[in-house]
Amino acid sequence: MKKSMFVIRYRWWIIIATVLTVIISGLLLFKVEINSDLETYLPEQINSRKNTKFIHEVFGESEPILITIKADDVLATSTLERIQDLSDAFAQELNYKNVFSLFEAKNIRSEEGAMIVDPIIQVIPQTDEEREFLREEIKKNDLAYKLVVSEDFKYALIILNSDKTLPDDELMGNLKETLSLYPGPEEVEITGQPYLREDANNKISHDLMILLPVGLILMFFMLLISFKEIRAVLLPFSVVVFSIIVALGMIPLFGWQLGIIGILIPIMMIAIANNYGVYFIARYQDLNANQPHLGMYRIVQHSVNYLTKPVLFCGLTTIVGILGLVAHLLLPARQMGVVAGIAIAFALVVSLMFIPAVMSMMKKGKPHKDLSEDSNGFFSKLLHGTGNLVNKNPKGVLTGFIVFFVLCTLGLMFFKVAPDANTVLPKNHSFNKGIDIVDENFGGSKMINLMIEGDVKEPKLMNKLNELEQEFESLDNVGNVTSIATVVREISKAMNDSTSPEFGKIPESREGIAQYLELYSMSSDPEDIEQFVDFDYTNTLVNIQFKANNIAEINQLIDDIKVKLGDYANDVTIAGYSLIEKEMSESILKGQNYSLIFAFIAIIILLSIIFRSFTAGLLGSLPLVFAVFCTFGLMGWLGLELNIVTALLSSISIGLGVDFTIHIFWRIKWELAEGKDYATSVKNTLITIGRGISINAFSVMIGFAVLFISAFPLIRSFAFLIIISLFLCLISALVFIPALCITLKPKFLERED
Repeated sequence: MKKSMFVIRYRWWIIIATVLTVIISGLLLFKVEINSDLETYLPEQINSRKNTKFIHEVFGESEPILITIKADDVLATSTLERIQDLSDAFAQELNYKNVFSLFEAKNIRSEEGAMIVDPIIQVIPQTDEEREFLREEIKKNDLAYKLVVSEDFKYALIILNSDKTLPDDELMGNLKETLSLYPGPEEVEITGQPYLREDANNKISHDLMILLPVGLILMFFMLLISFKEIRAVLLPFSVVVFSIIVALGMIPLFGWQLGIIGILIPIMMIAIANNYGVYFIARYQDLNANQPHLGMYRIVQHSVNYLTKPVLFCGLTTIVGILGLVAHLLLPARQMGVVAGIAIAFALVVSLMFIPAVMSMMKKGKPHKDLSEDSNGFFSKLLHGTGNLVNKNPKGVLTGFIVFFVLCTLGLMFFKVAPDANTVLPKNHSFNKGIDIVDENFGGSKMINLMIEGDVKEPKLMNKLNELEQEFESLDNVGNVTSIATVVREISKAMNDSTSPEFGKIPESREGIAQYLELYSMSSDPEDIEQFVDFDYTNTLVNIQFKANNIAEINQLIDDIKVKLGDYANDVTIAGYSLIEKEMSESILKGQNYSLIFAFIAIIILLSIIFRSFTAGLLGSLPLVFAVFCTFGLMGWLGLELNIVTALLSSISIGLGVDFTIHIFWRIKWELAEGKDYATSVKNTLITIGRGISINAFSVMIGFAVLFISAFPLIRSFAFLIIISLFLCLISALVFIPALCITLKPKFLERED
């Protein structure tokens, strides 16, 4: 009674404080920035990031953008003219450290004892004879064949190395504009991290502009259909809007940015923030229908007295479940856990204070006939039937759940973690089409960079590089391997007769290697050498192109590389964006496990405290175990991978699903305290609080359903999985838990507090 009197007595202060908090948070929304750079989602101390940064400090930072060009024959005159025009146009721009295509590939030859380095295409062939001659010359050139032209000559590649001075939107805007200036019948695809970031950035903005209003509209009509009273809709709906503003406002307040994962934050608020207000409205309508003599003041008092504890406990368990994300290794997941946890806490406080404060000033609505004891409404019929089923055969119900659990969890044998971020964009997106082409025709879209310390001009190291190239190329999934040894071999071919034993070999002396490199630098662009060695020739790069379908293949390749390095292993820095993606995938799995363990333990402890029984903690966690492991099993059966978004599934579903169980326990305990037996208590629980739970659950599912129209495939997968998981939590709470209570008759429900 004191709590309710406080809410009513200070209702204007409560309303003013709520509105001011929302206004301040709203002002912060203008400072929200978007970050689609997946690399920054990992902590800086992760090995792959540290190693990549170290190599960038030595060789300079750059990012490749790959442009694939498909034609019946890329050596056709018109196609080569288009490639030349594009290469020249890109080379004139200052945004790229270098441009590499068929027209930048070098042909190293000897003329009258002197080394000549010319472009492999000096004149575009006009006749079939000239074209075939060029084709044969390219096939003999290790610096071009299968690197910038495919084995079947149906694909050509233009590699642009961005110096990262321009923002992604400007860089890609300039690139697309250049492509539009030189149109042609050839099919052109683009891939590379700047393109991924730029398009993901646009899609994040698009999703927020589309998903948020659609989600709010869906939620509004869901509440209207459920409560059939506009005043009953506006209160929980206002809590949703307030919570979204507060959640998004906290992101710039903490100095963070909104990433792909951040799209879920406002949708989570749509799905979750109305939960607690829904119970107040459901209780108000229940009292109004069955005790029409009560005035609004008394209804508010009854509602607050009855709901404060269970709603508070539900809110706390949801917050704890969501805070499980703080144990995640991905930075945006941690940030999401903090922001969502605080926003849910705000929604909880507003529901417990703001809604009753406003309700106390409202007039009573008309009682709803379908809420009376003799109701024939949809929810009433369904819940009556559920109560009869559980009471009639509780052990049969439990057996059915066990069988379903076993069948689902068998799918864990096929459970996989995404090895890269390619699923961020749709499969038919140009980014992924480009990856498929590079994987199939140019040795692989993934890259590992080895930086080896030592005197590059020493024959021992140069021969080791030459040996490593051949050994690495023999490994599974490896396509191309390039290093300074590749250039030295081509020089050797040019400087020696094909019958000479020195042809294509590494010189035996340091002076011979130094002379080769000096001649090349004098005859060609020094940047051709600088991409493989640093200024004083004490560090050299080996670039390994490969393709991989899973993390196991990448790990196997890394192990094989270390074995091949032998004595040089301690002098090698292994890096590359593919390794950052691999560590991100491994972090996703570890973070999933950490957050899952944290959430389960925290929920068990909280339930044990709430009901003062460890048994309550264990029994209350069973629906969560059922829902989470069945969902992961279904992911295995359906071939859905764990990625940066679906990894958030368990913490969110645990945080939401435990609410249903708490309300069921609380109501059964209350009914038993009234002197009823288990069968009657369970049935009364389902036809009373069961309605609020069902409305709550379906409103949450509909809130998440809006994610089906997201531009990101992994967000759509998350929508499907979270809905499945929440539905399993709901069924467990309404069927499994009551059957368990009837069968076991746990003592904590019978004990008087």
